[in-house]
Amino acid sequence: MALSDILKRTFTWWNSQTFGTQLWTARHGQKVGEDALGNVYYRTADDSSRWVIYNGEAEASRVPTEWFGWLHRTWDEPPTVRPPVRKFWEKPSLPNLTGTPYAYAPSGSLLRAEPVKREDYEAWSPE
Repeated sequence: MALSDILKRTFTWWNSQTFGTQLWTARHGQKVGEDALGNVYYRTADDSSRWVIYNGEAEASRVPTEWFGWLHRTWDEPPTVRPPVRKFWEKPSLPNLTGTPYAYAPSGSLLRAEPVKREDYEAWSPE
């Protein structure tokens, strides 16, 4: 492990798990499962705590819906035991895209490459 990796894991929590979290997970955590993004889910033996170790950046929107429900006790069984029934209209969960080139920009937004020309609006002029 490089010195920069050691410093990151010691002083930051958003890149991966810290040494404290790794120690806590090793001592008290029981692995429950893993999602398609590589995030790993744990709980304590008495199920009083549930947590996720992110694969990469710690961003809450990277937790899929089925695991979000288990983490927040919407249902007791994890998706590895009882997968939720997917509806035909449900889209797969996506991470938060704000601040990326894929962020949503509605028509008229200045962030669009080619803003839409509005013909139903005439700007007011004080003349």
